[in-house]
Amino acid sequence: MASTHFNCTGCGKCCTDLRLPLTFPEAVRWLERGGQVELLCEALPWPVEPEADNAYAAYKRKRTFAADSGELPIRVGVTLAATFSGPCPNLGEDKRCGIYETRPLVCRVYPAEINPFFTLKPEFKLCPQDAWQAPTPFAIDGVLVDAVTRDAIDASRRADESSVEMKRALCEHLGVDQASVANEGFVCVTPERERLLVALIEVQKDNGVHSAPPQAWTLVSNRRATVDTLIQVGALSTMDVDASRDGSHYIGLKGCL
Repeated sequence: MASTHFNCTGCGKCCTDLRLPLTFPEAVRWLERGGQVELLCEALPWPVEPEADNAYAAYKRKRTFAADSGELPIRVGVTLAATFSGPCPNLGEDKRCGIYETRPLVCRVYPAEINPFFTLKPEFKLCPQDAWQAPTPFAIDGVLVDAVTRDAIDASRRADESSVEMKRALCEHLGVDQASVANEGFVCVTPERERLLVALIEVQKDNGVHSAPPQAWTLVSNRRATVDTLIQVGALSTMDVDASRDGSHYIGLKGCL
């Protein structure tokens, strides 16, 4: 049986210069501690419903909400992300986590993958080579050995699914109506901290119910060919340089976690 071996070396590389995905409660706690949280917005063109046996489409559908960009049906995915340059604000000089017992789910999962369609590949991780020389198997034939990590992955997936309508309501509450094209980049929105904190608490309290009418989304890209194609099929689309707003910018995939 093929196995992957891993043991954390405490190097701190996985806690540096990140956009760290958070659940709604985690985002509230992060903001209350004085941290910064962004909304990372992307969209999938969704002109027709995929076949019922399309497992990847089903996975994406559960984590996105339906919307329109002009005449084009789309599904919008929103990630709440703690953002910081340099070491995580919770990382001590001794490379130990200051909130270890309440650290975000994504930290509990690393270096495993949350997306079931992604395979754990050491070469894509930040951990040093020594971390992958541990005697204890981390995964055997792609199945994680540690039950605690598996439980954290399940909890993260459930949180993604259960928060979809709250993310829709949050975008409507904040007036967020731009998204990148999936697999090209993200539109990153950084609301003022107190405003975002109030909005997160309110949206959770209302469980995603929001009375605002559905908003039209504009698809943003840094690729001229993408924008031209989207406009040809009736979508609202613009180049990243023409989509700049205060508190919002576009980044390519290389700039994201």
